[in-house]
Amino acid sequence: MAEEIKVDLELNLKGLLCPLPMVRVSQNIKNVPVGGIIKATATDPGSLADIPSWAKSTGNEILKSERIGPEIIFYIKRIK
Repeated sequence: MAEEIKVDLELNLKGLLCPLPMVRVSQNIKNVPVGGIIKATATDPGSLADIPSWAKSTGNEILKSERIGPEIIFYIKRIK
């Protein structure tokens, strides 16, 4: 049985091109508490590299990412 991820903030990043999806996640991470989770939905394939790279460089964590058709969904946990 899959564990449900409790989302604190959802970001619709569909239609935004690189680097805007990563920039919007970066701008909004402070809007969730430490330990909080952002669900970010993007359509730009560049976000597959940009968002995980941003998370690694800032010390945040990608809990899960999945591709559903043209949409790429990231669950990002604020660590600090």
